[in-house]
Amino acid sequence: MKQFARCIVSAPLFERLIIGLILVNGVILGMETSPDLVAQFGDFFHLANHFILGVFILEAALKMMAVAPQVSRYFKDGWNIFDFSVIVFSLIPATGEFAMIARLARLLRVVRLISTIPELRLIVSTLVRSIPSMIHVMTLMGVIFYIYAITGFQLFHEHDPTHWRSLGISLLTLFRVVTLEDWTDVMYKAMELHPFAWMYFVSFVVLGTFVVVNLFIAVVINNLDEAKAERLRELEAPVTQEEILKDLRETQKALKRLEGRLERVPS
Repeated sequence: MKQFARCIVSAPLFERLIIGLILVNGVILGMETSPDLVAQFGDFFHLANHFILGVFILEAALKMMAVAPQVSRYFKDGWNIFDFSVIVFSLIPATGEFAMIARLARLLRVVRLISTIPELRLIVSTLVRSIPSMIHVMTLMGVIFYIYAITGFQLFHEHDPTHWRSLGISLLTLFRVVTLEDWTDVMYKAMELHPFAWMYFVSFVVLGTFVVVNLFIAVVINNLDEAKAERLRELEAPVTQEEILKDLRETQKALKRLEGRLERVPS
Protein backbone atom coordinates (compact mmCIF):
# COMPACT_ATOMS: atom_id res chain seq x y z
CA MET A 1 0.00 0.00 0.00
CA LYS A 2 2.86 2.34 0.83
CA GLN A 3 4.53 1.65 -2.52
CA PHE A 4 1.22 2.16 -4.31
CA ALA A 5 0.68 5.56 -2.66
CA ARG A 6 4.25 6.57 -3.50
CA CYS A 7 3.77 5.66 -7.14
CA ILE A 8 0.56 7.71 -7.35
CA VAL A 9 1.88 10.92 -5.75
CA SER A 10 5.08 10.79 -7.82
CA ALA A 11 3.25 10.19 -11.11
CA PRO A 12 3.39 13.17 -13.52
CA LEU A 13 -0.26 12.59 -14.46
CA PHE A 14 -1.35 12.95 -10.81
CA GLU A 15 0.63 16.18 -10.51
CA ARG A 16 -1.02 17.55 -13.66
CA LEU A 17 -4.42 16.58 -12.26
CA ILE A 18 -3.80 18.58 -9.08
CA ILE A 19 -2.59 21.60 -11.09
CA GLY A 20 -5.67 21.35 -13.31
CA LEU A 21 -8.01 21.23 -10.30
CA ILE A 22 -6.29 24.27 -8.76
CA LEU A 23 -6.82 26.19 -12.02
CA VAL A 24 -10.47 25.07 -12.19
CA ASN A 25 -10.92 26.16 -8.58
CA GLY A 26 -9.52 29.60 -9.47
CA VAL A 27 -11.91 29.91 -12.42
CA ILE A 28 -14.87 28.95 -10.21
CA LEU A 29 -13.88 31.53 -7.58
CA GLY A 30 -13.79 34.18 -10.31
CA MET A 31 -17.19 33.11 -11.67
CA GLU A 32 -18.69 33.27 -8.18
CA THR A 33 -18.13 37.03 -8.20
CA SER A 34 -20.96 37.28 -10.75
CA PRO A 35 -24.45 37.24 -9.10
CA ASP A 36 -26.03 36.07 -12.36
CA LEU A 37 -23.71 33.07 -12.65
CA VAL A 38 -24.20 32.20 -8.98
CA ALA A 39 -27.98 32.30 -9.40
CA GLN A 40 -27.77 30.01 -12.43
CA PHE A 41 -24.93 27.63 -11.49
CA GLY A 42 -24.68 28.06 -7.71
CA ASP A 43 -25.35 24.39 -6.95
CA PHE A 44 -22.74 23.28 -9.50
CA PHE A 45 -20.15 25.63 -7.97
CA HIS A 46 -20.94 24.23 -4.53
CA LEU A 47 -20.52 20.61 -5.65
CA ALA A 48 -17.33 21.43 -7.59
CA ASN A 49 -15.77 23.08 -4.53
CA HIS A 50 -16.56 20.03 -2.39
CA PHE A 51 -15.16 17.68 -5.03
CA ILE A 52 -11.92 19.66 -5.35
CA LEU A 53 -11.54 19.77 -1.58
CA GLY A 54 -12.07 16.01 -1.45
CA VAL A 55 -9.31 15.45 -4.01
CA PHE A 56 -6.95 17.69 -2.01
CA ILE A 57 -7.71 15.68 1.15
CA LEU A 58 -7.05 12.46 -0.77
CA GLU A 59 -3.75 13.89 -2.04
CA ALA A 60 -2.61 14.75 1.50
CA ALA A 61 -3.64 11.27 2.73
CA LEU A 62 -1.69 9.58 -0.07
CA LYS A 63 1.41 11.67 0.64
CA MET A 64 1.23 10.72 4.34
CA MET A 65 0.70 7.08 3.40
CA ALA A 66 3.73 7.22 1.11
CA VAL A 67 6.01 8.06 4.06
CA ALA A 68 4.18 5.93 6.67
CA PRO A 69 4.80 5.07 9.43
CA GLN A 70 7.07 8.15 9.67
CA VAL A 71 4.26 10.63 9.03
CA SER A 72 6.39 13.38 10.59
CA ARG A 73 8.45 13.36 7.37
CA TYR A 74 5.40 14.78 5.61
CA PHE A 75 5.36 17.79 7.92
CA LYS A 76 9.10 18.43 7.58
CA ASP A 77 8.40 19.98 4.19
CA GLY A 78 7.14 23.55 4.55
CA TRP A 79 5.07 23.26 1.37
CA ASN A 80 3.27 20.21 2.76
CA ILE A 81 2.47 22.18 5.91
CA PHE A 82 1.05 24.97 3.75
CA ASP A 83 -1.08 22.52 1.74
CA PHE A 84 -2.34 20.84 4.91
CA SER A 85 -3.20 24.22 6.46
CA VAL A 86 -5.23 25.17 3.38
CA ILE A 87 -7.20 21.92 3.73
CA VAL A 88 -7.85 22.51 7.44
CA PHE A 89 -9.07 26.07 6.87
CA SER A 90 -11.20 24.90 3.93
CA LEU A 91 -13.09 22.58 6.30
CA ILE A 92 -14.38 25.59 8.27
CA PRO A 93 -18.14 25.98 7.66
CA ALA A 94 -18.90 28.86 5.27
CA THR A 95 -21.64 30.19 7.54
CA GLY A 96 -21.87 32.42 10.58
CA GLU A 97 -18.92 34.31 11.96
CA PHE A 98 -16.40 32.04 10.19
CA ALA A 99 -17.83 32.66 6.71
CA MET A 100 -15.13 35.17 5.76
CA ILE A 101 -12.34 32.83 6.92
CA ALA A 102 -13.85 30.00 4.89
CA ARG A 103 -13.99 32.18 1.76
CA LEU A 104 -10.37 33.26 2.22
CA ALA A 105 -9.35 29.61 2.71
CA ARG A 106 -10.96 28.74 -0.62
CA LEU A 107 -8.95 31.54 -2.19
CA LEU A 108 -5.77 30.07 -0.69
CA ARG A 109 -6.35 26.96 -2.79
CA VAL A 110 -5.33 29.02 -5.81
CA VAL A 111 -2.06 29.88 -4.03
CA ARG A 112 -1.46 26.12 -3.87
CA LEU A 113 -0.44 26.44 -7.51
CA ILE A 114 2.90 27.70 -6.19
CA SER A 115 3.48 24.57 -4.11
CA THR A 116 2.72 22.22 -7.02
CA ILE A 117 5.07 23.77 -9.59
CA PRO A 118 8.78 23.34 -8.73
CA GLU A 119 9.84 26.48 -10.62
CA LEU A 120 7.41 28.64 -8.62
CA ARG A 121 8.55 27.00 -5.38
CA LEU A 122 12.13 27.90 -6.30
CA ILE A 123 11.21 31.55 -6.87
CA VAL A 124 9.28 31.82 -3.58
CA SER A 125 12.10 30.09 -1.69
CA THR A 126 14.52 32.58 -3.22
CA LEU A 127 12.40 35.52 -2.06
CA VAL A 128 12.25 34.10 1.47
CA ARG A 129 16.00 33.56 1.49
CA SER A 130 16.49 37.15 0.32
CA ILE A 131 14.62 38.69 3.28
CA PRO A 132 17.64 38.92 5.64
CA SER A 133 19.75 40.59 2.96
CA MET A 134 16.87 42.84 1.94
CA ILE A 135 16.61 44.11 5.52
CA HIS A 136 20.04 45.70 5.16
CA VAL A 137 19.10 47.24 1.82
CA MET A 138 15.83 48.55 3.32
CA THR A 139 17.78 50.02 6.23
CA LEU A 140 20.00 51.89 3.76
CA MET A 141 16.93 53.05 1.86
CA GLY A 142 15.28 54.15 5.13
CA VAL A 143 18.30 56.29 6.01
CA ILE A 144 18.23 57.90 2.54
CA PHE A 145 14.48 58.55 2.80
CA TYR A 146 14.83 60.05 6.29
CA ILE A 147 17.63 62.42 5.30
CA TYR A 148 15.87 63.58 2.14
CA ALA A 149 12.51 63.92 3.94
CA ILE A 150 13.95 66.26 6.57
CA THR A 151 15.83 68.20 3.89
CA GLY A 152 12.69 68.52 1.76
CA PHE A 153 10.66 69.67 4.76
CA GLN A 154 13.20 72.34 5.61
CA LEU A 155 13.39 73.58 2.00
CA PHE A 156 9.81 73.40 0.71
CA HIS A 157 7.25 73.12 3.55
CA GLU A 158 6.33 76.83 3.47
CA HIS A 159 6.10 77.05 -0.32
CA ASP A 160 4.38 73.69 -0.90
CA PRO A 161 2.64 72.57 2.31
CA THR A 162 0.56 70.03 0.37
CA HIS A 163 3.59 67.82 -0.17
CA TRP A 164 5.99 68.89 2.58
CA ARG A 165 3.98 70.10 5.60
CA SER A 166 5.27 67.37 7.96
CA LEU A 167 7.83 64.59 8.16
CA GLY A 168 5.22 61.92 7.42
CA ILE A 169 3.84 63.74 4.38
CA SER A 170 7.39 64.39 3.17
CA LEU A 171 8.09 60.64 3.35
CA LEU A 172 4.92 59.91 1.36
CA THR A 173 5.97 62.49 -1.22
CA LEU A 174 9.38 60.88 -1.54
CA PHE A 175 7.70 57.49 -1.97
CA ARG A 176 5.72 59.01 -4.83
CA VAL A 177 8.95 60.37 -6.31
CA VAL A 178 10.76 57.03 -6.05
CA THR A 179 7.91 55.31 -7.93
CA LEU A 180 8.40 57.90 -10.72
CA GLU A 181 4.65 58.63 -10.67
CA ASP A 182 4.12 62.32 -11.65
CA TRP A 183 7.16 63.26 -9.59
CA THR A 184 8.01 66.07 -12.00
CA ASP A 185 4.92 67.98 -10.82
CA VAL A 186 6.36 68.08 -7.30
CA MET A 187 9.75 69.11 -8.68
CA TYR A 188 8.38 71.97 -10.80
CA LYS A 189 6.40 73.24 -7.83
CA ALA A 190 9.59 73.31 -5.76
CA MET A 191 11.53 74.98 -8.58
CA GLU A 192 9.15 77.95 -8.38
CA LEU A 193 10.87 78.73 -5.08
CA HIS A 194 14.37 77.32 -5.71
CA PRO A 195 15.52 77.13 -9.37
CA PHE A 196 18.13 74.55 -8.41
CA ALA A 197 15.65 72.31 -6.60
CA TRP A 198 15.93 69.88 -9.50
CA MET A 199 19.30 68.79 -8.09
CA TYR A 200 17.50 67.56 -4.94
CA PHE A 201 14.96 65.50 -6.88
CA VAL A 202 17.31 64.13 -9.51
CA SER A 203 19.84 63.02 -6.90
CA PHE A 204 17.09 61.30 -4.90
CA VAL A 205 15.73 59.52 -8.00
CA VAL A 206 19.22 58.31 -8.87
CA LEU A 207 19.88 57.04 -5.34
CA GLY A 208 16.40 55.76 -4.51
CA THR A 209 15.29 54.33 -7.84
CA PHE A 210 18.36 53.24 -9.73
CA VAL A 211 20.87 52.39 -7.00
CA VAL A 212 18.66 50.91 -4.27
CA VAL A 213 16.27 49.08 -6.62
CA ASN A 214 19.23 47.53 -8.41
CA LEU A 215 20.58 46.43 -5.04
CA PHE A 216 17.27 44.61 -4.42
CA ILE A 217 17.56 42.93 -7.81
CA ALA A 218 21.18 41.95 -7.16
CA VAL A 219 20.24 40.36 -3.81
CA VAL A 220 17.40 38.35 -5.37
CA ILE A 221 19.52 37.16 -8.31
CA ASN A 222 22.36 36.15 -6.00
CA ASN A 223 20.00 34.11 -3.80
CA LEU A 224 18.35 32.61 -6.89
CA ASP A 225 21.75 31.35 -8.08
CA GLU A 226 22.41 29.86 -4.64
CA ALA A 227 18.97 28.20 -4.57
CA LYS A 228 19.58 26.68 -8.02
CA ALA A 229 22.96 25.39 -6.90
CA GLU A 230 21.39 23.77 -3.82
CA ARG A 231 18.72 22.18 -5.96
CA LEU A 232 21.37 20.72 -8.25
CA ARG A 233 23.20 19.30 -5.23
CA GLU A 234 19.96 17.70 -4.04
CA LEU A 235 19.45 16.12 -7.44
CA GLU A 236 23.01 14.82 -7.31
CA ALA A 237 22.47 13.32 -3.85
CA PRO A 238 23.88 9.79 -3.30
CA VAL A 239 21.62 6.91 -4.21
CA THR A 240 19.87 5.29 -1.26
CA GLN A 241 20.14 1.61 -0.40
CA GLU A 242 16.48 1.12 -1.26
CA GLU A 243 17.00 2.50 -4.76
CA ILE A 244 20.04 0.23 -5.30
CA LEU A 245 18.06 -2.84 -4.22
CA LYS A 246 15.23 -1.85 -6.54
CA ASP A 247 17.63 -1.55 -9.49
CA LEU A 248 19.19 -4.92 -8.61
CA ARG A 249 15.79 -6.62 -8.55
CA GLU A 250 14.91 -5.13 -11.92
CA THR A 251 18.29 -6.25 -13.30
CA GLN A 252 17.73 -9.79 -11.99
CA LYS A 253 14.33 -9.93 -13.68
CA ALA A 254 15.87 -8.76 -16.95
CA LEU A 255 18.62 -11.42 -16.69
CA LYS A 256 16.05 -14.15 -16.07
CA ARG A 257 14.12 -13.08 -19.16
CA LEU A 258 17.32 -13.19 -21.21
CA GLU A 259 18.15 -16.67 -19.86
CA GLY A 260 14.70 -17.87 -20.86
CA ARG A 261 15.16 -16.54 -24.36
CA LEU A 262 18.61 -18.16 -24.64
CA GLU A 263 17.16 -21.51 -23.60
CA ARG A 264 14.60 -21.28 -26.39
CA VAL A 265 17.25 -20.53 -28.99
CA PRO A 266 18.05 -23.79 -30.95
CA SER A 267 21.67 -24.90 -30.56
